[in-house]
Amino acid sequence: MGHDEPPQHQVVANDLRRRLTSGEWEVGTKLPSRAQLAHEYAVGTNVMQKAQERLIIEGLLEGRAGSGTYVAKPRERRRMIRSRHRERRGTSPFRTDMAELGHTGTWEAHSQARTPAPADIAWRLGIDPGDLCVKTNYEFLADSQPAQLSVSWEPMAITGKTPIVLPEMGPLAGRGVVERMRSIGIDITTALEVPRPARATQEQANLLGISIGDLVLVIERTYYDTDGRAVETADITVPDTRWEVAYEFGIEPPR
Repeated sequence: MGHDEPPQHQVVANDLRRRLTSGEWEVGTKLPSRAQLAHEYAVGTNVMQKAQERLIIEGLLEGRAGSGTYVAKPRERRRMIRSRHRERRGTSPFRTDMAELGHTGTWEAHSQARTPAPADIAWRLGIDPGDLCVKTNYEFLADSQPAQLSVSWEPMAITGKTPIVLPEMGPLAGRGVVERMRSIGIDITTALEVPRPARATQEQANLLGISIGDLVLVIERTYYDTDGRAVETADITVPDTRWEVAYEFGIEPPR
């Protein structure tokens, strides 16, 4: 096999994917045994196992212990609407978003105070590289299943001497950036979001339950107060296989 050729298991997975999407096997159908398929493709059973594992991760196949491999019910791709209204509900925007879709939204978070801002984050926040921030890593869950990731940065010059210095501790834990900042007299009036397609890193794939290299949408979001000062910036990672991101804009009526 040449250096530019894909590995055998990827070739097999691609062809199995083609057969599945063409409807050769209906949802719920048991596939031929791994040995039978390996013989059909003239590959080893270990190659066939890796190919099927890839399709199981993608949600096309379902492995049942002691029974075999079956065609899985297609995963539902839900629409995640991002709107200015999601910041006016007095609670976590994510939790309310999920509730509107019939899911229970929860999250896990880990904050690190006094983290020096790297150059790109400092530029987004309008501070100097190395200025101290609180960095918070979030794993957002819908019905206990991974939904999205976020890495948030807040300048300690703004929150360092206040009760909200740690986003998930204190009197407004879990209430979202807008509510927390409002509690210390800072009104957020603008959110700038820059969505960019990307491929999942190994860490992102592990946390989201997808494969390395899968398509994700990374939303670079920055919040600004009434003076145009950036008070928080975050990178939000959404797996494309599960969520379609839509933006809602209000149209002012004619005067």
